[in-house]
Amino acid sequence: MNSRPGRIPGRIPPSRVITDSGVEHARLAYHYLDTGDLDGYGSLLDGDAGDGRALERFATGGTHEIHRIVADGDCVVVMGLSPERREFVDVFTLSDEGMLRDCRRYFGHVHP
Repeated sequence: MNSRPGRIPGRIPPSRVITDSGVEHARLAYHYLDTGDLDGYGSLLDGDAGDGRALERFATGGTHEIHRIVADGDCVVVMGLSPERREFVDVFTLSDEGMLRDCRRYFGHVHP
């Protein structure tokens, strides 16, 4: 079998340019949320964003500390500490143009 795990059979994966664009959009999303720029954040979302605005509820006026970003195809995973000092993992799905289509957040431990 020639497909990689997690790939949808028959679907052509996005180019590296699209994936890299999505990584930059994810980085900018935290900057915009941390500075309270919801218009800037909204400009990064795909027009058909399902739950892409879900990250807004985590905008508390603090600063996200990003520890690692991993990206492949139409998926960007960001790991770090939230402004409340909780470990988080955000999983972004990208549109065909590299815009943020969806985001799911998972929490880990609270750090003092």
